[in-house]
Amino acid sequence: MSEEYFGESTAAFEEEQYFTQIWMWTIVASVAILVWYFFISHVVFGVPLEDPPPPDWVLWLVWILVGVGMPILFSLMRLNIYVYRRHLHIRFRPIVSRRIHYSDIRSCVARTYRPIWEYGGWGIRWRPKRGWVYNVSGNEGVQLVLTNGKKVLIGSQRAEELAMAIRKAMNE
Repeated sequence: MSEEYFGESTAAFEEEQYFTQIWMWTIVASVAILVWYFFISHVVFGVPLEDPPPPDWVLWLVWILVGVGMPILFSLMRLNIYVYRRHLHIRFRPIVSRRIHYSDIRSCVARTYRPIWEYGGWGIRWRPKRGWVYNVSGNEGVQLVLTNGKKVLIGSQRAEELAMAIRKAMNE
């Protein structure tokens, strides 16, 4: 997305993160391989692995969504964080994009958190008392408390630097 969209020329802070955990990729690959195995056995070789076998259209649908779509989607996912002059922009590609104006932020602090215990893991998560989290790896982030009392946690490999950039932009 171009900077013209934001009416900005440059970001004071930028960070891009990917899912790099081997265990996550192992799960995604294992599920995809299993789906491919069932698909090839049943549709290509005509050897059903269940009795009674599911209809071919079900196998085609599962193969497209899980065997092909899931690995592609997982490989395209990225968390981009931009600190612009007037707002903070969080993009969890290709799923969501969120802008937070600095006038809507009450506080901003870098902190260590427990992704699984506090939010149930990585990705885009919401918990009633903890608010939204956008993270892809690690346990460092920036906790925002908005003027309406809602919370947003942004995972970052450079949490202190991100918090400083946000606070500086808030004061300008």
